[in-house]
Amino acid sequence: MGRPPRADEANGIYHMLNRGNRREPIFHKGEDFEAFERIMEEALERSQIKLFAYCLLPNHWHMVVSPEVDGEMGRFGQWLGLTHTQRHHAHYQSVGDGHLYQGRFKSFPVQDDRHFLAVCRYVERNAYTAGLCDWPDQWRFGSLWRWAHGTKSDKSLLAAWPIPRRSNWVDFVAAPLTDQERQAMQRSISRGVPFGDEAWVTRTVRRFGLESTLRGRGRPATLPKSP
Repeated sequence: MGRPPRADEANGIYHMLNRGNRREPIFHKGEDFEAFERIMEEALERSQIKLFAYCLLPNHWHMVVSPEVDGEMGRFGQWLGLTHTQRHHAHYQSVGDGHLYQGRFKSFPVQDDRHFLAVCRYVERNAYTAGLCDWPDQWRFGSLWRWAHGTKSDKSLLAAWPIPRRSNWVDFVAAPLTDQERQAMQRSISRGVPFGDEAWVTRTVRRFGLESTLRGRGRPATLPKSP
């Protein structure tokens, strides 16, 4: 059975993620997170891709990116995953012990409006949601910490956002998601449904042949209007 289609067009915005095989840890200590960040920096240097947001968790990671040429997200993700797997096994002397990741990374397109902010907020609050820190910007292994507390070099890894952050961004990230926001995000993560308003989702699904992501899942991933 062939792989499902994946949108990967220049200047699009995408949420990409991957998990450890059987949801087992891929990072066991602080040095593992740091090693992955170095690999991520290498991958960005060799790729034509922008990184807007990311968060590393013990058994998975999230990124919000934009390729600058068609197909670049796939090349970036493949090199990142393969290099991380090879170095992980070499470090832990675990070559031959099986797959590190559950498979190739997942991704879905994101509309460049408030839906982009919603995805970045979701990504940057992941460690806080998981109870790994007392406040979202305290988690060292993510873009929010780099943006709020990092050096000029730390911040240089991140691309300028296509739309401005909301004021009091860290407080906004810490605020609980609504049930509707959470359900919409999980639908996109689990099925690859484009994340945006209904008309944009319909156009995006048709352009990239992503109809299978909507089958049996009801309405597309929309958010309530901002107050």
